[in-house]
Amino acid sequence: MTQKEVLDQARTCLGPYCRGCEICNGRACKNQIPGPGAKGVGDTAIRNYDKWKEIRVLMDTICGNAPVDTSCRLLGQEFAYPFFAGPVGAVKLHYGEKYGDRQYNEILVAACAGAGIAAFTGDGTDPEVMRAATSAIRAEGGRGVPTIKPWNLAAIQEKLKQVRESGAFAVAMDIDAAGLPFLKNMTPPAGSKTTEELSQVIREAGVPFIVKGIMTVKGALKAKEAGAAAIVVSNHGGRVLDQCPATAEVLPEIAEAVGDSLAVLVDGGIRSGTDIFKALALGAKGVLICRPFVTAVYGGAREGVAELVARLGSELKDTMAMCGAHSISEITSDMVLR
Repeated sequence: MTQKEVLDQARTCLGPYCRGCEICNGRACKNQIPGPGAKGVGDTAIRNYDKWKEIRVLMDTICGNAPVDTSCRLLGQEFAYPFFAGPVGAVKLHYGEKYGDRQYNEILVAACAGAGIAAFTGDGTDPEVMRAATSAIRAEGGRGVPTIKPWNLAAIQEKLKQVRESGAFAVAMDIDAAGLPFLKNMTPPAGSKTTEELSQVIREAGVPFIVKGIMTVKGALKAKEAGAAAIVVSNHGGRVLDQCPATAEVLPEIAEAVGDSLAVLVDGGIRSGTDIFKALALGAKGVLICRPFVTAVYGGAREGVAELVARLGSELKDTMAMCGAHSISEITSDMVLR
């Protein structure tokens, strides 16, 4: 399938919220939730996209004419590319009736594993969301990352049990989901976690733990103190707080602060292989891309996901070659202009 074919098909079944835009930049959906929109006026999602576009890549072809290797190693796993599908849950609510969470995850997790990457999967108030996610990951030999919301401890422990049974190579918590309305007034209390509470969760996980939703150096250092193996610099796509900085704006100082003590990933408005290159140049070890993978599943199922991964990988490879980086480790900050 081509990108156009995927988008054309997706637009027939995406439901009333997502428009299946050729350029997924947050402008069409803006502050519309449910759907892929953002909180408030929708400023943060738009800013995420725009800031990556303001960064320029610096061409340098006076270098060896060697093959380009896009493979990477993260959390003990080998991947064909340094990018991953981001987590989404309650797909019927946000993206249309074509798929439930079980079907969506079965397609996404398998397609990503087949393409040499991995999918992060979502969570929700319906227990079926996590069951569907962990079942799909188990079917692919643990090739996926379940993402748990910051529920109360008992609920987290139950979900961690499902994670371990799935054989997942890592688990994530989108700690910034504390800003979602359904978590704010739960009984027992759910949402934000102290460093000590997060540390307890991480100890009980039994697999490498990724804290998603870090936007400050202070937050990154707290996650490190709690025992995280990795963090995701993320503002939840603008869905939990309006008027946030873009992830591209805060990534460099966070990556510099933690160094190699834990893996730094980033999401938010990354839409091309060139954007992925920019993120790696600013200090990330990998990136998450969410909404384009939703469109790929709805527009082409496994074939749609394969098209997206191949296109992003090709764009990344081309950018690396034209900037003089023949491996992921050779991408450096002096290859971009901020």
